[in-house]
Amino acid sequence: MIIYLETREEFLKHVREQRIEIEVHERYIAITGHKVAANEFRAWQNSLQCVGNVLQFEAIPRELGVAIEYRIHNTAKRIDLLLSGRNEAGDPAAVIMELKQWETVEPTDLDGVVRTFLGKGPRETIHPSYQAMSYGALLRGFNTEVVEHQISLMPCAYLHNCSDGSGITDARYHPYLEQAPVFLRHDNAAMAAFLSRCLHKGDRGRTIEKVRDGKAKPSRQLADAVEKMLKGNAEFVLIDEQKVVFEKALALARQLREGRHCVLLVQGGPGTGKSVVAVNLLSRLLGMGMNARYVSKNMAPRHVYRAKLTGSLTKGEYDNLFCGSACFVGCREGVYDVLIVDESHRLMTKTIYDKNGENQVKEIIHASKLTVFFLHEDQRVTFDDSGSTAEIQKWCQFHEAELHRDMLPSQFRCSGSNGYLAWLDHTLGIRETANERLDPGSYDFRVFDDPVALHDCIRRANHSNQARMVAGYCWNWASKYHPKDWDIMIEPFGYRARWNLSKDGSVWIMKPGTVEEVGCNHTCQGLELETIGVIIGPDLAFRDGQVVSVPAARARSDQSLKGCKLGLKHKPQATCQKADAIIRNTYRTLMSRGTKSCWVFACDPELQAYLQHRLEGASV
Repeated sequence: MIIYLETREEFLKHVREQRIEIEVHERYIAITGHKVAANEFRAWQNSLQCVGNVLQFEAIPRELGVAIEYRIHNTAKRIDLLLSGRNEAGDPAAVIMELKQWETVEPTDLDGVVRTFLGKGPRETIHPSYQAMSYGALLRGFNTEVVEHQISLMPCAYLHNCSDGSGITDARYHPYLEQAPVFLRHDNAAMAAFLSRCLHKGDRGRTIEKVRDGKAKPSRQLADAVEKMLKGNAEFVLIDEQKVVFEKALALARQLREGRHCVLLVQGGPGTGKSVVAVNLLSRLLGMGMNARYVSKNMAPRHVYRAKLTGSLTKGEYDNLFCGSACFVGCREGVYDVLIVDESHRLMTKTIYDKNGENQVKEIIHASKLTVFFLHEDQRVTFDDSGSTAEIQKWCQFHEAELHRDMLPSQFRCSGSNGYLAWLDHTLGIRETANERLDPGSYDFRVFDDPVALHDCIRRANHSNQARMVAGYCWNWASKYHPKDWDIMIEPFGYRARWNLSKDGSVWIMKPGTVEEVGCNHTCQGLELETIGVIIGPDLAFRDGQVVSVPAARARSDQSLKGCKLGLKHKPQATCQKADAIIRNTYRTLMSRGTKSCWVFACDPELQAYLQHRLEGASV
């Protein structure tokens, strides 16, 4: 969908008449039927006048095609400005331009992320060069016209209010700047020269029309690159029931029909290989020429897979295949062949990124012909997590979708010990099981009396970068704005540590040297290590012979219990039960990250004693 498509001359006429934003506004309403937010209108008003200042240079071809607000097929992603013509060789070409009104930009230590003033204060957001580059990768990987006609795509970014480029052009962003140059407030002449080199002749927008009319289908090159990454990678070999679920999903994919929805719900506990099946499915479906995506609400698995699946894919190409769960608001029905949703229990009712969103399960089923949900309800760890069997069933009925079910019963984490997981559920009070005693030979579970000693043992166990510390989110993130401050402080032991959230983000679990930091549920769910050290915060205690949760002990900055205070006023009993389940599920998730060992320390002395008794098999 394109809101505005004209030649350079017509665009400049609208700019000179100071009505370009009105033209876009009127066409937007006519095409979409939606209102335009005031800030969106102001962005058109400010940015497009500045674009006009560049396009009026004589070096720019007169019949250049100009498109504003191009929504890429089957996505919620919109390209601000698309210019088209022919390059010096006479081949069709287009320039992808990301427009920003930012005045100042600061670099961050996160890959491809900057900090600038957005809304009411400074916020971390994607570098515009990376953004424009990723849009080009998406079109090259999934637009049939771009592939068949070999349309040359050149991305760039224009920060027309920014005079100081030291932050946006910092050396750490050079890999993206080389592919998508940035132009600042006083760079109009340089930008005009760039455009004239890329677009030697105008085409009256014909290339843009081809891009607009292209069908969404993975290119052969993209499918081959994904398949190549998985070959020979032992982590992604399918075993036993994983292979059965994989083949069932492929059989359903081969039977897709237009106008019909099909859902496969796969349930499995931690370590059963849900993610392994999901990634293999993506690879095979792309190889079959299907428009498929891997989807997860939590970014940690996506970022870790990107680091593990090294190959010929660029970061932008990878991010277009492995996407978040908020990307499907407003998608046309059935535009994707298959959406593979990992960690489905983390899906939200209403996305925070799009006010038009209603329910992520509903939107995902609507957007795809086949949806594969991988689910484990006991891993819902925030008030926003709404993914469940009942929720999926409800929206299947709404969409009249054919529902199939399967299970992954065998787990390969925790030394393959289902007994440990049953014992853990019993110990944390999640459910009654027959496993009151833990077989000491089945799994290495230890209780430490001192968090300092625990962390020292984790350091020693980290010989192959396979040991990390994690904790319940009971300490505020002080080091976010004061890097030298400690986040986690436990007296009287003198324990001091920082959260892992700042520098390495979601790939913290793989980075050498981060054994000194402490992770939380948000950055390790869906991932695993050989040895996990867990600090159980004061939000879980032992009183009067039973394990109890203490929601008030969670950190102020923790978002997982957001809405708890309001809920206590209106539905106190249900809210207390939900908060209690979230806290217990959090520790169940943290304490099942280790494939071989889990070592714990509890801040509550009575809980510490209870865990030791449970480990020894004594009744409490």
